[in-house]
Amino acid sequence: MSKRDFYEILGVSKGVDEKELKSAYRKLAMKYHPDRNPGDEEAEANFKEVGEAYAVLADADKRAAYDRMGHAAFEQGGMGGGGQGPFGGGAGAAEFADIFEQVFGMGGMGGRRGGGRSNGPARGADLRFDLEVTLEDAFNGKEAEIEVPTALECERCDGEGNEPGTEIETCPTCHGAGRIRRSQGFFTMEQTCPQCGGRGKYIVTPCQECDGVGRVRKNRTLSVTIPAGVEDGTRIRLAGEGEAGARGGPRGDLYIFISVRAHEIFERDGPNLYCRAPSSMVQAALGCSIQVPTIEGGKAEMKIPESAQTGRRMRLRSKGMPRLRGGTRGDMIVELFVETPRNLCDRQKELLKEFCDLSGENCNPDSAGFFNRVKQFWDDVTTEDGRPSA
Repeated sequence: MSKRDFYEILGVSKGVDEKELKSAYRKLAMKYHPDRNPGDEEAEANFKEVGEAYAVLADADKRAAYDRMGHAAFEQGGMGGGGQGPFGGGAGAAEFADIFEQVFGMGGMGGRRGGGRSNGPARGADLRFDLEVTLEDAFNGKEAEIEVPTALECERCDGEGNEPGTEIETCPTCHGAGRIRRSQGFFTMEQTCPQCGGRGKYIVTPCQECDGVGRVRKNRTLSVTIPAGVEDGTRIRLAGEGEAGARGGPRGDLYIFISVRAHEIFERDGPNLYCRAPSSMVQAALGCSIQVPTIEGGKAEMKIPESAQTGRRMRLRSKGMPRLRGGTRGDMIVELFVETPRNLCDRQKELLKEFCDLSGENCNPDSAGFFNRVKQFWDDVTTEDGRPSA
């Protein structure tokens, strides 16, 4: 049987432009679409014929070849190379579906392409667990046991959802497809089957333990390794320790977020630790060595230089926190705090007064010497216009 002329099929002339060609195709494709003519073999054949004609005439090169040679351009040895149509291997339903999607934005046989949802096993949800540790734990690292509320596979039904000994039947609504079609005007839209939730199967007798869900809520005890050097906000991922997947699907992941509790002595800044060390007035004036606590629980010796003032910072190398991704440690920075002696006895007061005399100072606030020292201090810390110096 000889093929009809492509221009005749679409009802257009040879000089038709792209806009008129597409409009003609749209009308005929809608008219003969299988969803609007279920079971009509003639309409289906016309739909394919319209699609084949449009595929050629909408392509500038193919249209030029067709105008020169007619259908012979797409037979054996022609542009198609397959002898059964402009696509080289026969114009099947899949090719026409592609054309229909280009024009209408929909799949050729109804529903949006690529939007189907698998009715196979679904992956379980990821979980988050917040874990607080001490600064010592963050320094040393530790093995911690945590209890995580999660969804576990039902042991009674092995996650299938049906009561043991009963059968799971094919869903009568979608006939096992997991999707159903609904017509809206000229188009047919697909959606998840409300009867089986996209599973394609129907549980007649739900499991008594999980009510047909296939999963139960329980607390699960896990052991987690806290590496040395963790900081606030460090995230640890335990693959496959999240919720069980539906219908036997793979488990999700568990993410553990670490927070480090505030310490009574040390403050942390990355790998470095900061603390304050008290010193007597005599120690600060004469200089000495003192012992300060360390994060590992021991003590470290620190030298205070002569005439040290409050706020003086001294660094103890490699006495801070370990770095999470390296073998080195940070430093410990100690800030000195010079304490003024209190509750002095008479002898101590005499010695301090003697110290004032030896220093050429007069500790009496009413004396000229004391006034001169206050004035000199003020001159040192102010500018010519009386404002404090920077």
